[in-house]
Amino acid sequence: MLAVLCPTAIGAGPRVVTIAAAGDIAMAPSPGGASAFFDQPVRKALAADAALGNLEGTLTTGGTSKCGPASTDCFAFRAPPSYARILRRAGFTIMNLANNHALDFGDQGQAETIAALRHSGLRFTGRPGEIAVVRTAGMKVAFVGFAPYPWAQSLLDLDAAADLVRRAGKRADVVVVTMHAGAEGSDHQHVKPGPEVYLGEPRGNVVAFAHAVVRAGADLVVGHGPHVLRGIEWYHGRVIAYSLGNFLGNGTLNVTGITGQSAILRASLHRNGSWAGGKLVPVQLTAGGLPRVDREKAALATVRRLSREDFGRNAVRVSPSGTLLPPTWRAG
Repeated sequence: MLAVLCPTAIGAGPRVVTIAAAGDIAMAPSPGGASAFFDQPVRKALAADAALGNLEGTLTTGGTSKCGPASTDCFAFRAPPSYARILRRAGFTIMNLANNHALDFGDQGQAETIAALRHSGLRFTGRPGEIAVVRTAGMKVAFVGFAPYPWAQSLLDLDAAADLVRRAGKRADVVVVTMHAGAEGSDHQHVKPGPEVYLGEPRGNVVAFAHAVVRAGADLVVGHGPHVLRGIEWYHGRVIAYSLGNFLGNGTLNVTGITGQSAILRASLHRNGSWAGGKLVPVQLTAGGLPRVDREKAALATVRRLSREDFGRNAVRVSPSGTLLPPTWRAG
């Protein structure tokens, strides 16, 4: 097994690339600044050849909120553009913009968000037809983001999704798909076949989508959006993490109870995309919505249970230390 906490594990064996991934990041302005958002243990867990997060919100001072002034059940997230530097210093290298809050402050808000990410040296993906190719560890890694919204690459059209993944595979050695999908909340931890709907909004058929993109050439699928952890499946020799839960929500996201459990996924992949090793780092969000590595490892038990219950013999095994292992029967 590879020592996956090394950002680049290159020895006498085949070259590998290590991807770190986290879930939903919805930042709000902090009176004390954003320097305390990510502490040293979290930054260590994010250290990798490429680190992916889901930026659920905007980095802008302009634009018009999607929420009316009298609204009581609408949420629009934004933080200062300077917070992009905080994400970069934490170890993130690429952010997903395919989610329901990417356009909270309209086209201007998104334009300012993209400008802030570029200024901080962060890559991004998730808009229609967008493929971000990152050169790292001597390889090309393509990132493609999907969500069920018109401003994102749609995950509701499986044929179009598969086509985009195939195009990404022609441009890179390894393809990582990230999906913002599934119903939200503590009663939606389980992955079930069929379409999911939340508040009347179609949120995709996560199983059909994930399986389709793997068959099209995706080497790793990372999910977020339900705001809770979900199980991890082994499918055609590839890992599908259906939801990594909330990761940062300082005054934006509900982080009580099960919604405060999170994890950082670390996956090492060979140049041909095959699994080289991995680890799940358990995270617990504080009352203020900040991520901290959890010594009690509650997330590991949660993901282990959900994986077994939802995927049976196709469940990825989660060891007591967080090491991720294929099913014992070694599915192809």
